[in-house]
Amino acid sequence: MGEQSEHSSLFAQPISRQSFPDLSQPVANEHQHLTQSHDYKAGWSFYLVLAGVITTFGSSLPVGFNIGVVNTPADLIKSFCNESFITRYDIQLNKTWLNVLWSSVVSIFIIGGCTGSILGSVLADKLGRKKATILTNVLSLAGAVLFLFCRAANSVEMLIIGRLLVGLSGGLTTSIVPMYLTELAPSALTGAMGVACPMGVNVGVLVGQVMGLKFLLGGVDDWPYLLSVYALLVIVCLPVLLILPESPKYLFVVRKNELAAISELSRLRGVSPSVLTEDLELLREETRTDVSSAGKHWSMLKVLQEPRLRLPLLLTCSMQAGQQTSGINAVFYYSQTIFKQAGLTELQSQYATICSGFINVCTAVFMLYLLPRTGRRPLLLGSIFVASVLLAALAAAMKFINAASWMPYLCMMAVLAYVLVYGFGLGPIPYFIASEMFEVAPRPAGMAWGSLANWGGNFLVGMCFPTMRDVIGPYSFLVFATVTMGLFVFQKFYFPETRGKTPAQVTQLCSRGLKSRPLRSLALDH
Repeated sequence: MGEQSEHSSLFAQPISRQSFPDLSQPVANEHQHLTQSHDYKAGWSFYLVLAGVITTFGSSLPVGFNIGVVNTPADLIKSFCNESFITRYDIQLNKTWLNVLWSSVVSIFIIGGCTGSILGSVLADKLGRKKATILTNVLSLAGAVLFLFCRAANSVEMLIIGRLLVGLSGGLTTSIVPMYLTELAPSALTGAMGVACPMGVNVGVLVGQVMGLKFLLGGVDDWPYLLSVYALLVIVCLPVLLILPESPKYLFVVRKNELAAISELSRLRGVSPSVLTEDLELLREETRTDVSSAGKHWSMLKVLQEPRLRLPLLLTCSMQAGQQTSGINAVFYYSQTIFKQAGLTELQSQYATICSGFINVCTAVFMLYLLPRTGRRPLLLGSIFVASVLLAALAAAMKFINAASWMPYLCMMAVLAYVLVYGFGLGPIPYFIASEMFEVAPRPAGMAWGSLANWGGNFLVGMCFPTMRDVIGPYSFLVFATVTMGLFVFQKFYFPETRGKTPAQVTQLCSRGLKSRPLRSLALDH
């Protein structure tokens, strides 16, 4: 685009009286304008904070809630399913078929998540980041309505379809929301905004566990309300989501709508377009460095076939899958049993499990402060390495849990330490890392692959863990430790520091696939 059109679009904004210069002092005002542009540094603004809060509570929290909420009322829902089949079909399900039906209710959520991850790549570009996020909330609400009325309608099908819809919403959320937030944020705050989505998921899991307590919504007749109570937050957040800005990067680079991009960027930053010269130059730099991407439609298949994106894709997918195959869900599953063996009552064990979830949330909140100040690489590698050591220690302690009176307490310490370490890298960083490794045009497809790997890892652990638990018991955690150590080795060799670098620079470092030596290149640059 020529110089004239750039200047005309830059100032093609609604003009107020303050926009007109005082012609009596042209030199002073020009100097003042240049000083303001030079001094302005993008930081936290009203709309940026609002976007983080609204998407965290309205989009991400329901994902975690629907992951964590089904364990508590499992027996009650199974009874409902059995009674529904008796009254409607005159069929009484035996234990085997009841378990199959319950597995369907649980796993359809993950299938929905995988499907939503794939659709996220298309919808993020077709609808835009904001409208696609709105769609996730609508699907989440539809699922809640089905949960609320499935018992009154005596319909197991409504329960299953509701789980499918919230799974679709979850897959879309993990694929789109981190991308939307990091594209809204200035470069110094992408890490802080990127951690908002995993923090919301962690809070959702914790809220699901708390709401399942008997004195809240854990009663015999309360399970439809328990499954659907998250809708109250979605109803509050959805109208606010409508007024949030669209991603300026999406408008500028993907839609080629410079006027709309500048208007939204000005509203997002809360300043006049005339002082956004640095932000606009970064947007134009993204367009210039991505000339090869500009005219392409970057489908998931196209990204998979592109040699220069192969290593970023492998790093993203291994991180996302590794987050699940590190056994975090298995640790939470076993935690209540471990706490009971340490001498806690049923209720105390439930509170201790909730405490583990609370630790996860606290570390995510601390990461909001830590990530803008610390590199991604040391946090991720440190978290993965220590997590693998703790998993091996947990396997050994659980194997000999009855050997000494203090052994259950060692197990408790290993569980709590693992949850803490997981939250300082392996938990939050994989969610947003694709937004720092892929340029704007191929970013939706890269995020979708990462989200799909995450849900796929979740599905794999869900399918394999019960069998592993029955066959090898505590040694299951040695399998998780080995897989996690393998992830550490791969990331140590190939994952470059992304903080302070543009996606184009990261892509260039990784452009030769597994033949790349991004760490050596960084050392040479310094």
